[in-house]
Amino acid sequence: MTKNLLIIDDEAAICSSLAFALEDEFLVQSTTDPFEGMEWVKQQSFDICLLDLKIGKIDGLEVLTELKRHQPELIVIIMTAYGSISSSVEAIKKGAYSYLTKPLHIEELLTLLGQALHVQKLNQQVEFLSQELEKKYGYQGMIGKTPVMKHVFQLIDKLKDIDTNVLITGESGTGKELVARGIHFSGKRKKEHFEVVNCAAIPETLLESELFGHEKGAFTGATSRREGKFLLANQGTIFLDEIGDMSVSLQAKLLRVLQQKEITPVGSDQTIKLDVRVIAATNRDLKQAVKLGEFRSDLFFRLNVVEIQLPPLRERKKDIPFLMHHFIHKYNQELGKNVKGFSPQALECLQNYDYPGNIRELANLIESAMVMSDSEYIRLEDLSKEVKQETTLSLNPENLEASIQQLVGLPLKEVERKVILATLAQYQGHRRKTAEVLGISERGLREKLKLYKGTIEE
Repeated sequence: MTKNLLIIDDEAAICSSLAFALEDEFLVQSTTDPFEGMEWVKQQSFDICLLDLKIGKIDGLEVLTELKRHQPELIVIIMTAYGSISSSVEAIKKGAYSYLTKPLHIEELLTLLGQALHVQKLNQQVEFLSQELEKKYGYQGMIGKTPVMKHVFQLIDKLKDIDTNVLITGESGTGKELVARGIHFSGKRKKEHFEVVNCAAIPETLLESELFGHEKGAFTGATSRREGKFLLANQGTIFLDEIGDMSVSLQAKLLRVLQQKEITPVGSDQTIKLDVRVIAATNRDLKQAVKLGEFRSDLFFRLNVVEIQLPPLRERKKDIPFLMHHFIHKYNQELGKNVKGFSPQALECLQNYDYPGNIRELANLIESAMVMSDSEYIRLEDLSKEVKQETTLSLNPENLEASIQQLVGLPLKEVERKVILATLAQYQGHRRKTAEVLGISERGLREKLKLYKGTIEE
């Protein structure tokens, strides 16, 4: 698409000659009146502006400021017959892309314009990718409608644009990294790096180097200089996952970094100042770890300025249907499937499961079931054996007393529904066996399923 170019120069001859030279490549508008040029910029969109530094008695730098105020993405190239280092530096500070001295050389100008348009395209791509990352990782995209999750979203909204240290706690698989990404990618640092360090997955001997970097020859195997995650995250965010597994000796070094806001690479005596947002996460009880001497109390209080507690999935089961819909949509795209939902038996089984692995386990179960399924609906036989066994334990005769306690206070129809569906799950959807065990006819079972689920899958 042809780009729009504006020329503002107090010499009409320069305006006309530049317009003639550039009209094959651009849609050109030119004026000798800077106020007219500024008015055009208010009313329409331009990609590039060639602006004279002195337009009569008007200072071109003031015009530059006004142009950028109305169109911040506008590429402005300053032209002047009185070039100086101080004026060029000032122009760049005010947002000019580059600086040319008259008389202009057309070939040089065309090369510069091509470079400017390339930079503009790259900036637009960066902005697009930033928006896509925000959509993907922004907290608005997290799934949850229960009050406890709404509270989590409110905390993220409050924390996204401030630099307070945050500690995210919760069981494995509850989405701690997703919350950290939500804070970063919806906040003021979203265009900078987000670096992740799993403190439990990296050997203690290498974790210090991973965090702070090292110099060549700092230790055996250090064949070259390496930047650590803190330096890579400068101006952005570093996420320290499983911080509770960090050794006490390294905790002391991390505390110094948080206090001094500077790092010293391994094998170096040079300190490097940093501006990094720190978010940590753990599935351990750090208060108990402090009491046991396994975690420094001063580091705990430094990290735990604000705590975000993520509940296990078993405590937010009303969110499970929404999560199921999300994962079906996701894996339909990734696996090239067209799964529409679950059979009543499979749905009941998944809703009764406790998910010790939380959201991560739910995602894996659904992906596995979709791989196994040959129909538009995931059936009971598509689910893993472990899930089916776990969800029928509550009605197993060996656990009868515990099962009865779970049914106390429920309406009889609800008790009947649970018994029928749990028995059906126990026999992997085989209706004849289920009917025989329950002492009813297959037709009676069919009518009960219609009553409790609205529809059944043939």
